[in-house]
Amino acid sequence: MAGPVAPQAAFDYRGKVVLVTGGTKGVGAGIARSFLAAGAHVVVCGRNAPESLPAVGDAVAEFIPADVRAAESLDALFAAIRERHGRLDVLINNAGGAPFALADKASPRFHEGIIRLNLIAPLNVAQQANALMQDGEGGTIVFIGSISALRASPGTAAYGAAKAGVLSLAKSLAVEWAPKVRVVAISPGLVHTEQSHLHYGDDAGIAAVAATIPAGRLATPEDIGSACLFIASPLASYAGGSNLLLDGGGERPAFLAATSAHN
Repeated sequence: MAGPVAPQAAFDYRGKVVLVTGGTKGVGAGIARSFLAAGAHVVVCGRNAPESLPAVGDAVAEFIPADVRAAESLDALFAAIRERHGRLDVLINNAGGAPFALADKASPRFHEGIIRLNLIAPLNVAQQANALMQDGEGGTIVFIGSISALRASPGTAAYGAAKAGVLSLAKSLAVEWAPKVRVVAISPGLVHTEQSHLHYGDDAGIAAVAATIPAGRLATPEDIGSACLFIASPLASYAGGSNLLLDGGGERPAFLAATSAHN
């Protein structure tokens, strides 16, 4: 029977290698900074090198170019990790996203591309990570899901469907790859990033959206990073196939604004 783990030890990632896909911006960069602050060696990947890499003090993430949608690119990414570090302790399967597009206006090619990026690619990344972890000391794979998987996602229907698939995928892989590799998911609600204006508009629009959340604000990328530190740590060692929902208390139901019963 496993004994208790001291919190300070659980969040000490020194000597650990962590890969954050899509870790050069937005939520991914916040997650990368959280692991850097905890002492991990963080590898981030993206199609193009950013102007600056996630950093905390003197600790800077390592960048390896990769397109998670391309099998050959993933082969090269994991070959580089194996050659340079010989191990992988944590995968944060974060790369993804979708622009606003109504389902009846988008093309079949568009829908297929969104599902490929947000479901097929994470599966392929996880498969590569699992192989490396199974050959070594094991590890944890964290899929970054979305609130869009758990409620209607108008304007991003294919994205929501793909993220629902990710949650199912995490449960199945948790069974297949245990006990050496632990697979879990984190589903953020609305997050304030450098691209928030594309979905919520200007500062006033962002503030109006934030006012609908019980916590009174949108999540920050570091909020998601903190959750990743916990779910990948020994403190969460019995969590397998789980989905940690981070939505600030949920979204206020629309009927409450329409009802006259308590006005």
